[in-house]
Amino acid sequence: MALSLKARIDAGETVFAPLALDALTARIAARAGFGAVYVSGGALGYAHGVSEALLTLTELTDVARHITVHFPPEELAVIVDGGVGFGDAVHMARTIREAEATGAAAIEIEDQVAPKRVSHHRGIEHLVSAQEMAAKVEFAAKARRSDDFLIIARTGAVRNESWDAAVRRANLYREAGADLLMLMPATEEQWASAAKEIDGPLATITSLDARSAAAWRELGWSLVVDPFTAQVLAVQAVQQAYGRFMAEGSTGVEHEAVFATYRTIADLAGLGPLYEIEDATTEPSASREPSASREPSASREPPASREPPANREKSE
Repeated sequence: MALSLKARIDAGETVFAPLALDALTARIAARAGFGAVYVSGGALGYAHGVSEALLTLTELTDVARHITVHFPPEELAVIVDGGVGFGDAVHMARTIREAEATGAAAIEIEDQVAPKRVSHHRGIEHLVSAQEMAAKVEFAAKARRSDDFLIIARTGAVRNESWDAAVRRANLYREAGADLLMLMPATEEQWASAAKEIDGPLATITSLDARSAAAWRELGWSLVVDPFTAQVLAVQAVQQAYGRFMAEGSTGVEHEAVFATYRTIADLAGLGPLYEIEDATTEPSASREPSASREPSASREPPASREPPANREKSE
């Protein structure tokens, strides 16, 4: 029987949540065996061509809803990056209600100033007082309708104040109602001692490859979210393919491989069940046709395209 994110955390499991900014990526994660995904504010801002600091609550909740509509929370838990809650404690309360209403399993909120500043991307962070953040956490916890919707309180005090200050903040946020405490230790000693010094389940944000799954469990961390690997891999692949095409006239990807992946994408998008509905209603004849005819064939020639600039110059 599948368990909710809360039940898994309470049971002592270490949950890994890779980045997903759309249902397609979420399905890839689910099929790979992940039980949770992370909607990163930073990555979403980049995808929109802006900073996370400029995102709206609606933009954030729309992404979460596009994923949750396809998955029961016990099958794939969606963790939303709520940033600074879009304001003070009053704004935080609405942020919590809106995020919970999407069907997400948890929200991460942090102790930077509001409005959040773009310079946090380059490591310049300004924190609110521990007391102000604790009040925001308190009203965040009160605003939710169900205790199954988890509040993850993140502190940037390790970098901006000290390890001891981060520990104090984390414990204060726990007392205020946070379910998990998120922080990023700076030394191996801090990583190892966090579970002993902080009274509550621990979460962190890093690359999934930073340590092995077994190492995370041994250290006692409950949640590891990866906010960027999927986006980095996608950007690397697209840059390489587009750059090579414009320079050499080919992306370097086999034509048949492109269409094989295209069919995988259609499957991930859930077209199969939709075909079944149409076969039974508006397209009864389609059910008698070979399934291959429903998708573009790798044997078909691609449409003619203009030569890239590099090749045109050579031909002239």
